Amino acid sequence: MIALFFRDLKLSVRAGGGALIGVLFFMTVVAVIPFGVGPDLNLLSRIGPAIVWIGALLAALLGLDRLFQADRDDGSLDLILMQETPLVLTVFVKCLAHWTATSLPLVIASPLLGLFMNMNEVAIGAVMLTLLVGSPAITFIGAAGAAVAVALPRGGLLVSILVLPLAIPVLIFGVSASYAAVQEPAPFMPPFLFLIAITLFFAVIGPLAAALALRNASD
Repeated sequence: MIALFFRDLKLSVRAGGGALIGVLFFMTVVAVIPFGVGPDLNLLSRIGPAIVWIGALLAALLGLDRLFQADRDDGSLDLILMQETPLVLTVFVKCLAHWTATSLPLVIASPLLGLFMNMNEVAIGAVMLTLLVGSPAITFIGAAGAAVAVALPRGGLLVSILVLPLAIPVLIFGVSASYAAVQEPAPFMPPFLFLIAITLFFAVIGPLAAALALRNASD
């Protein structure tokens, strides 16, 4: 499993620019917002957490279609399906490697973009913490979508369509917790705990659904 993790980590970084493409797209989405809403610093600080979260969500969707595509192209997916290790565990490890390569850089880049949106230190810390907790859920949801579309020649758009509606609760509670950290008297912990619960739920359901979809695709 450790060897699989580092193998997928290398593949995720190399394929299509990996983390660099995601971070550049993330920065582009957030950077164009001030040009659309104007130079009102108070407005930018109010909408900053939501904009950073939306940018991170869209950037995280970019590489989800490649989660199993490389394995299918080189034939290693068939070996993964035939190995003795439970497929659910293999998918879980692949999701962790994909999140480390593509979504963790977005979390690291979020404080810089928070400064760009005139957010204070508390808001930046809250956004970074909620992204760290909530972004794995997007990867686990995306694993199921990527497994469904793995046999399709152009499944990237389909994966985004499948994943985006399911990722809306992650966005809602992530933004709610970020706002609650800086706005009184809204409590921070309830939406943050809901966000953790969503991530844990999809950490179980996502790999299981992906494993079933991969089995069906191979039949």
